[in-house]
Amino acid sequence: MKAVKNKNLKSLLLTFTILILVNVVGSQFFARFDLTQDKRYTLSETSLAILNDVKEPLIIDVFLQGQFPGEFKKLQTETQQILEEFKAYNRNVVFQFVNPLENEEERDTIMRSFLERGLTPVNVTVEDRGKQTQEVVFPWAIATYNGKSTKVPLLKNIMGATTAEKVISSVQHLEYAFSNAFNTITKAKAKKVAVIKGNGELHDLLMADFIKQVRENYYIGTFTLDSVARKPNESLAYLKKYDLAIIAKPTERFSDEEKMVMDQFIMNGGKTLWLIDAVNIEMDSLYNDAGSSLAFPFDLNLNDLFFKYGFRIGPNLVKDIMASPIALATGEKGSATQYTQYPWFYAPLVYPSTRNPIANNVDALKFDFTNGIELLNNNIKKTILLQSSPYSRLVGTPVDVNLNMVTERPEQSEFANKGNIPLAVLFEGKFNSVYKNRILPFPEKKFMSSGRDNKMIVISDGDLIRNQLDKNFQPLELGYDKWTNKLYGNKEFLINCVNYLLDDSGLINIRNKEVNLPLLDKEKVFENYTMIQGITVGLPIVILTIFGFLFTFLRKRKYG
Repeated sequence: MKAVKNKNLKSLLLTFTILILVNVVGSQFFARFDLTQDKRYTLSETSLAILNDVKEPLIIDVFLQGQFPGEFKKLQTETQQILEEFKAYNRNVVFQFVNPLENEEERDTIMRSFLERGLTPVNVTVEDRGKQTQEVVFPWAIATYNGKSTKVPLLKNIMGATTAEKVISSVQHLEYAFSNAFNTITKAKAKKVAVIKGNGELHDLLMADFIKQVRENYYIGTFTLDSVARKPNESLAYLKKYDLAIIAKPTERFSDEEKMVMDQFIMNGGKTLWLIDAVNIEMDSLYNDAGSSLAFPFDLNLNDLFFKYGFRIGPNLVKDIMASPIALATGEKGSATQYTQYPWFYAPLVYPSTRNPIANNVDALKFDFTNGIELLNNNIKKTILLQSSPYSRLVGTPVDVNLNMVTERPEQSEFANKGNIPLAVLFEGKFNSVYKNRILPFPEKKFMSSGRDNKMIVISDGDLIRNQLDKNFQPLELGYDKWTNKLYGNKEFLINCVNYLLDDSGLINIRNKEVNLPLLDKEKVFENYTMIQGITVGLPIVILTIFGFLFTFLRKRKYG
């Protein structure tokens, strides 16, 4: 017996020694293994680089705690998994899941405060064996670092999609959403964005939501081209201090001096986001007694500039059967007036189909009186980001636009082989100056006839960046249509454009991550509820019972 005890003691000491050595050696190395087929828990190099800059506690409050249907439980689980990955690489990441509506007495006050911060809730239906209850869910998180906070959207809005489809799209978006938020609150602003003014561009109030969003990551200010007429060289030198220029729906002609300033800004590496209307027509101009207005071409004096860069915006309108609705008053005047939604063929509803990270996984966008972009042959790489549906065509101008067209039932044959018209295009390469081998509008010692590697994005609709106003003339969220109560993907797309043009860390590329998320079939679960419950709950108990009896029997037989 003494020899047996000594042998067992040696085995125990050896086991403890091996465990201690393994832990000591393991503490010197760090490795995580992602066994999922789509590598959904493997963080990108960009995310890891952002985490390396987190030197202080980064607190994340996730408001996904409570009674949810299966789809939201999946979103909750995936959110926890991705946050655990962040925490594994940096212990300064601290997160907690909170139920903001747990206290019934403060429910209304908390909901009001969340809405004021832009944290909109989602009403979901919880089903349990035929019983349905309504629950309010806040699919948001708040990230805080050194006193600076930002909100993180966890659920993507997709028109016409089921909750399950929204969750799948949202899970693909989680790493980008959190990495972008961490980047916003941990890094100081460095790059500058100029909003060009002086040629009848959109008022700041009509771009307020876009400007507010851009301001979170970049410095943004107004640059007026009026000073070019008096001091062109000084204006150009000042504009060169900016990294990106946004030209949003100009309505007045550009002078040759102003064009040269923009041209040389591009030649010197300045990025540009052009939102151009080539035709003069507005929805407001249709709300008159006749219900019609004349659409006619704009003369912005930019054709030669655009032609040199490799494109042309036609003086036409895109008419698309895949259209977003407008709300028109119907019935008698007075209390009997009702609003009915009709498809408006001059407002294409555009679903991104490209794999480019700018438009990938973005919801449908709403255009208004957009024009076609014609691509020309040159040495510039061109990527079509958005295009009209296959059942669309160009309408020449001038043309009379009438609200009565909502009653039209166009034949698909009219649109055959005329669709897929480019509406937003990314240009990348070395641009040539429009003033190369030409007399300069003003003398410039540092004139560049050819530029360095550069990027620009051209969108043939200035209204894509316009936000509506509420009854108190306060800006609404970009992409939200108060007349039809629909939210489009305009804001996400435009912010992606800015990030792509300015982002040198590769953050935007995380958006291309693909996740295959299997979800339960609710109907099958309900039909086989008892059997599934028996398999998932009862079968493990039966197996453990059999194992227990078998283990006891064999032990008694051996040592009895």
